[in-house]
Amino acid sequence: MTALAPPPVDTTQASRPVDADYPASRVPLRQRRPTLSLVIVIAGFVFYTPTMVTGGAVATSSGFGGYLGLAITASLILAVYIGLLAVASARTGLTTVLLSRLVLGRWGGKWASLILGGTQVGWYAITIGILGDLISTAFGWQITWPVIVVGGILMATTAYVGFKGIEILSWISIPLMLALCLLVFFRAMEHTGGWAGLLATAGTGDMSPGLAITLLVGTFVSGGTQIGNWSRFDRGSSLRVFSMVFAAVVIVHFTMLFFGGVGAAAFGEPDFVNLLMTMGLITAAVVLLVANLWTTNDNAAYAFGVAGAELFERKSKSPFIIGGVALGIVLAITGVADAMTNFLVLVGIVIPPLGGALIGTFFVAWRGKDPGADLDGQPRFRIPGAVSYVVGAAAAFACNMLALGSPALVGIIVSAALSAAWGTRDRRRGATTL
Repeated sequence: MTALAPPPVDTTQASRPVDADYPASRVPLRQRRPTLSLVIVIAGFVFYTPTMVTGGAVATSSGFGGYLGLAITASLILAVYIGLLAVASARTGLTTVLLSRLVLGRWGGKWASLILGGTQVGWYAITIGILGDLISTAFGWQITWPVIVVGGILMATTAYVGFKGIEILSWISIPLMLALCLLVFFRAMEHTGGWAGLLATAGTGDMSPGLAITLLVGTFVSGGTQIGNWSRFDRGSSLRVFSMVFAAVVIVHFTMLFFGGVGAAAFGEPDFVNLLMTMGLITAAVVLLVANLWTTNDNAAYAFGVAGAELFERKSKSPFIIGGVALGIVLAITGVADAMTNFLVLVGIVIPPLGGALIGTFFVAWRGKDPGADLDGQPRFRIPGAVSYVVGAAAAFACNMLALGSPALVGIIVSAALSAAWGTRDRRRGATTL
């Protein structure tokens, strides 16, 4: 394998780029940001109400005591997965979809853009559907579509601005959401008679551990796979990037699952929004949850904007943010949120193997460095990455069909192992993967 080039430094662009967030190229070193900026954006993204709803559904099935083990397992899986992907994009300065182009080839990269951008449009639709239900219920309105339309447009504004707009909103919303979660927790403790009463709650037992893990991982595996959209701006060391991202995901994701499970176990209501309404916290629910949903949806809009820029090879993400928001609004009005469980299962099958292929290739074949390859000169397919992804996705699908283990985890492991083995073989032969 030939020696890998260091990350290229852009010294040629004297004028302002078409899009200051560099959706179709490497982020120059001079445009990198402190790691804290990355952490606060990730935290705002992971503070996601549907994660709490999914956690509530799993807690209803498993009982709170058993649920805690499932929740921490899912959070640790996500944290390792997302942390490794964050390092890959921080070292290369590339978005996840551009990194996929180097690993899978040009056509393989288009597939990555389709599934990553498409699932984020789906999340956008689910989130503004939840927003419409929340506002309409709070004010006793019979229709939700005007709220969906207005909310869908407003939530895209910070994504349109870019990384900085997302960061500012995250600083505002995270403390507010945490305060609301703590209030629900204390009320739950009073209702159940303390920690012992909460742990003693029983579940229905209608969900296998494998499916539970898949659902809990699935709430953020699509967004987490796109961590490169933000970590590419980081200027910290690899160890610093990984440790900070790992800690942020474990803490915030588990916090969301924990509070969602608390509400379900204590009050028998897995939907956190409905729980707040029954508690009479209407004003607090509207203000704080709108802020929470906004921090997630501006990240989702940013992600499908970046994916669209790669898919159609354009220098600006803005037109794709507009188009994705319009499609998300239509999907939300038609009730796409009702299919959330099936959506999570699908996401847990097709997306994790992509991250596995990226991880195996970057850390083994590329030895943790930017290969310095030309983004525009890639072949249609790169066999090692493409085959690793397909086999990983097939393994995840088989696990889901046979109800064996966690499809998301199996997909990551199989695709990462295959791409790493291929990279090791090429290195021993003195070949290069690029």
